[in-house]
Amino acid sequence: MEVILLQKVANLGNIGDRVKVKSGYGRNFLLPTGKATLATPANVAKFQAQRAEFEKKAAADLADAERRAAALKDFRLEMKAKAGSEGKLFGSIGTADIAEALTEAGHAVERAEVRMPAGPIRTVGEQTLTIHLHTDVNVDIVVAVAAEE
Repeated sequence: MEVILLQKVANLGNIGDRVKVKSGYGRNFLLPTGKATLATPANVAKFQAQRAEFEKKAAADLADAERRAAALKDFRLEMKAKAGSEGKLFGSIGTADIAEALTEAGHAVERAEVRMPAGPIRTVGEQTLTIHLHTDVNVDIVVAVAAEE
């Protein structure tokens, strides 16, 4: 399946690139999320007419992500959770918990933007996580988990 990218997609291409993708990826992800359109002659002409609008929107999204990254730079998130005497948590802290805590702290972050390379947090202590705000913008934050008393 050949598509035209309407926004930058990681590991695939930039705005306006014509790329061949597997039909399932195109049909189930790229087309429904508005990241691409089929590369028919009519869609190619329509895209060329609207290319400036797409690039302007992409630049605005990148600027917004960089502004959010600047606000999160050197941010330290402190959380409390129930833990046993050895420092193991009863349960775990996942992406939804991190996103909720960041939102309460004044930084609007979606669950899908939180990257936890080591998996959910299961122990008391500090861990560094990545917040993926844009295809080109990632920011690392420190999450300090303390035991509830």
